[in-house]
Amino acid sequence: MIANQSLELNIVTEFINNLFFIFQRISWLSMLDIMLVTLIFFALLYTLKDTQAMALLRGMILLVVALILLTSLVDLPAFSWIAQNSLPALLLALPVIFAPEIRRTLERLGRAGTFVSVTSADSSLEETIHAVVSATARLSARQHGALIILQRLDNLNEFSQTGVQLNSKVTPELLLQIFYPNTPLHDGGVIIVNSQIVAASCVMPLSNSGILNRTPERQMGLRHRAALGTSENSDAIALVVSEETGAISIAHAGRMLRRLDPERLENILTAFFRPYGKEVQPSWLVKLWSSLMKRKDEK
Repeated sequence: MIANQSLELNIVTEFINNLFFIFQRISWLSMLDIMLVTLIFFALLYTLKDTQAMALLRGMILLVVALILLTSLVDLPAFSWIAQNSLPALLLALPVIFAPEIRRTLERLGRAGTFVSVTSADSSLEETIHAVVSATARLSARQHGALIILQRLDNLNEFSQTGVQLNSKVTPELLLQIFYPNTPLHDGGVIIVNSQIVAASCVMPLSNSGILNRTPERQMGLRHRAALGTSENSDAIALVVSEETGAISIAHAGRMLRRLDPERLENILTAFFRPYGKEVQPSWLVKLWSSLMKRKDEK
């Protein structure tokens, strides 16, 4: 009994001495180095979160671990040679496999240092936001499905060319007519630039994210996937009205906020298109959007 206690005490003492030895060798440069590496991995995993690339990354990690274990535990010269010579090719293939995620990350970094300028008059912006909110509320009450894209800094000409060109002033009546069921323009999205409806029935990119699969309804329609995909490929604001429930959702930066009332929707749009003639830094908008998403998760 005494011998066992003495052995345990020696183990604990040795462990504490090893910890002190490690801490004594750590300097502020070492801490900075560790924090930078941690930040890189955090940013990488956060960027790949809820994307198909995360599944690819997990598969690649499992494959590499399996190859390392197999070649180290079993003497297989030919297989080991193939595995060792395949790793450089795998590293070269990484940029090709994760090309969409790398492009999206670089675009976000490029937008981080820019400013969103309000070029239209204050009254015009207020009228546009009020018209969009009014139309969205009425579409929601009637359970008419709708997808409305509001352009910000990134140009959406590539997507507006896929639809019918309108170049009309934004009014609730026009939006209600566009999204009336079984009309020629009710499918697809409406793109709004400043105070004009540039095009309707536009084909928008669908999201490959797994976020919508984890919603309470488990499956969402094409409008929600198109809204999320548009927010992933640009800094635009995407509004969705569900055809089944009439629920109002808004998507931005690859995240979706759902079950909004018209008042809250107007507050969010006013924050993104701040009609005070001042330049608004995207970092401020990101903080607002993060706080809204946090409130949503707490509910």
